[in-house]
Amino acid sequence: MKVLLLTDGITPFVTGGMQKHSYMLVKYLAKQGVKIELHHCVYEGKLPNHNNLFELEEAQNIKVIAHCFPTSAKFPGHYVYRSYLYSKQLFENVKNRLGDFDFIYAKGFTGWKLMQEKEKGLTCPPIGVKFHGYEMYQKAPSFKVKLEHYLFRPFVKWNTLHADVVFSYGGKITDIISSLGVNIQNIIEVPSGIEEEFIRDEKELVTNNPITFCFIGRYERRKGVEELASALKSLVKKNFKFEFHFIGPIPKEKQLIDKRIIYHGLIRDVESKKAILDSCDVLVCPSHSEGMPNVILEAMARGLAVIATDVGAVKAMVSEKNGHILKPNKESIHEGISFLIALDKNRLNSLKKESLAKAKELHWDVVAFQLFKKIGEVIS
Repeated sequence: MKVLLLTDGITPFVTGGMQKHSYMLVKYLAKQGVKIELHHCVYEGKLPNHNNLFELEEAQNIKVIAHCFPTSAKFPGHYVYRSYLYSKQLFENVKNRLGDFDFIYAKGFTGWKLMQEKEKGLTCPPIGVKFHGYEMYQKAPSFKVKLEHYLFRPFVKWNTLHADVVFSYGGKITDIISSLGVNIQNIIEVPSGIEEEFIRDEKELVTNNPITFCFIGRYERRKGVEELASALKSLVKKNFKFEFHFIGPIPKEKQLIDKRIIYHGLIRDVESKKAILDSCDVLVCPSHSEGMPNVILEAMARGLAVIATDVGAVKAMVSEKNGHILKPNKESIHEGISFLIALDKNRLNSLKKESLAKAKELHWDVVAFQLFKKIGEVIS
């Protein structure tokens, strides 16, 4: 099987959950023996060196081509415009070699120009489109973000409806794709995954006293950091016993001053991140919109219970068996954290073990094999 994979960034050159997903997708499909031509981009600086990007066994099945993401003046919708230019750039690179591939996996807007030409009669292998969370169709945390959502929607819908198949993490994301008019038979549900070596041994699990929480992410409105901060202020004021760790670039002026709350900043080193997660009991993910958050998978793999908002495909990972579902407001976050603080330690330990068990079902070897089979079905 030969796959052309188009994406707007991969780890380690671009930071983000979507970019990490792209990298892992390529890595583990190659392990399945799939021949992959990967096209990715960087947003600034020179084109990267791909030496040692993949292990030798994987690299034998992977060809990597990097691009510079197009630039333009800033105006409303400039990112969509630049994304279309990027799709044209990709099309020009591959248009004479489309017969070399069995399937095209296009993330975001990367397959836009290809699908335009296919609509005009271009002979082309099946195209599968992946918009990770369809956040523009989820609840907006502010009026400004709502306007941005409306700007994106017609272009996302066009790309979604002109694909041969559409990839979904499941849950509410499948509902969104279906509501856009995609036949349910053309929606392929495949979860995200976690590397097996990231999964902790159950024998290492401990429960802290006081209970220790963690948030992982950048300061972005849709991540719910403001609502989380309001809930923590109330818990501090009421003198609840807990400890809370923030991993991610939270601006100094947005940080709370209390000995129970620790800010670690952005952590790129995997072992350092594991060490902090291993010292915690519960991940808090209060986002207004998400796809299938990689931070939840990572926390579960280290044996943390999870309290998270019911957005995207969160319910595919979180339930009353391993955590608590929230609403994206400070009252619900306050309630969720205080519920876990008061929870019997044996019950908390049970939640943590369930998270670990769930993570084992979602390691990348299993996920990539599922995707391999699904793509094979589309080709045949």
